[in-house]
Amino acid sequence: MALPTQDERTMPAVVLRDLDKRPLEHALAELHALIEQYGHVIVVSSTAVPAAVTRRLHTLRSLLESDRIALFRPDLPPLGVAVLARQLRQLASCDIGPGVLASAGRLLTHYIHAGAVLASVAKLDRVPVSLKAHAKSWVPGSQFAVIAHPGPQLVRVGPEAALTGPEFGTWMLVAKGQLQSEWTGTLAKSWNVRGLREAPLPAESALWWGTGRIVEFCAHLADLSVLYQLVTSVRQTVCHWCGIDVIGDRCVFCSATPPAPEPPAPRALERRTPA
Repeated sequence: MALPTQDERTMPAVVLRDLDKRPLEHALAELHALIEQYGHVIVVSSTAVPAAVTRRLHTLRSLLESDRIALFRPDLPPLGVAVLARQLRQLASCDIGPGVLASAGRLLTHYIHAGAVLASVAKLDRVPVSLKAHAKSWVPGSQFAVIAHPGPQLVRVGPEAALTGPEFGTWMLVAKGQLQSEWTGTLAKSWNVRGLREAPLPAESALWWGTGRIVEFCAHLADLSVLYQLVTSVRQTVCHWCGIDVIGDRCVFCSATPPAPEPPAPRALERRTPA
């Protein structure tokens, strides 16, 4: 899901629709045109998309024989993936190289708090669920608040329910499914978020959370200046294979890792003159 822009600087998103259903040559032409237009392409997708879509993406990248396509599947719920993609679109308007921008996805993931309010955790397999919580799922009217990232949390919604949130200022995005719940407003107050916005529920959310009776939420950094400072403060290196600047130990375009350090040369044995 492509979230709407927050300001005029945010780069527009390109949605690669129905990759597993369209003829291969059509998808190939579309991706090639994007590379020719922008130079580099960062494809952000959810782990909940069909396996056929992921296979098609790797096939397209292989056929194009291009090191200018980065495939990124963050371990986030679908709304968190959409938020991360918009953060990268915000940063794309700055003086940041494609390698650093693509690498920034892994960095920014650590600052996203993503979860949901669910009517049932009976089919939830993304977060550890106790037998007691499973049993309570069958009680009519039960609701559960779950954090999937950065660390798993699960509580039954009630007057004393609380979730540990970010220790820095964030905005909260809420996407409502087939569940009536106002608890996300209570959560936003307890987390002292700077604002709350609504968005449509991503198509993959029901599959990811195991139910369509859901209200998904995501607390995130929204200020471009903060995102820019965060990314540019990290040490950058040059990929030894394709030569672009990156953050971290793996190039997201060519997948190269730094070469292993060469072992030190053996020291020559000193000859000693017998006394």
